[in-house]
Amino acid sequence: MSRANTLYLLRHAKSSWDDPELADHDRPLAPRGLRNAAALAGHLRAAEISPTLILCSSAQRARETLAGVLPALDTEAEILIEDGLYGAGTEQLLARLREVPRDVPSVMLIGHNPGLEGLAARLDARASGAPLPTGALATFELASNWPALTMGTATLVDRYTPRGPR
Repeated sequence: MSRANTLYLLRHAKSSWDDPELADHDRPLAPRGLRNAAALAGHLRAAEISPTLILCSSAQRARETLAGVLPALDTEAEILIEDGLYGAGTEQLLARLREVPRDVPSVMLIGHNPGLEGLAARLDARASGAPLPTGALATFELASNWPALTMGTATLVDRYTPRGPR
């Protein structure tokens, strides 16, 4: 019996707007984002989430989110930091996931809205209208392999949003 592939869509944690001169790509996490990343790490550890491949946007806030959750992952995941994920829309994200080799059982994609929300809605209509706020993680089981990934070929099985002081 083959096991379904798993996709984890993780929106970066809350970023800082303290420095108006800083380019959007270079904005770091805000103190709340750091707390949310710690909460995410606790959730990943408790849920025993161990992706095989991590695709992360090159934006500072996405890389800091990855750094915050990485110690909770009990795996030797391959990590790819990709410029193309910064600002990627739904179609670009979907195209990137279709490039994942068939034998990769699980992928965590760390990125940004509106692309992540759009992708979630395309994969499973039940995810439509369910926002992915900063620090949220949506987990999908795929009915197909990565190259065949398309609209309606995944099932939303879990959604986690860190709680904490705003």
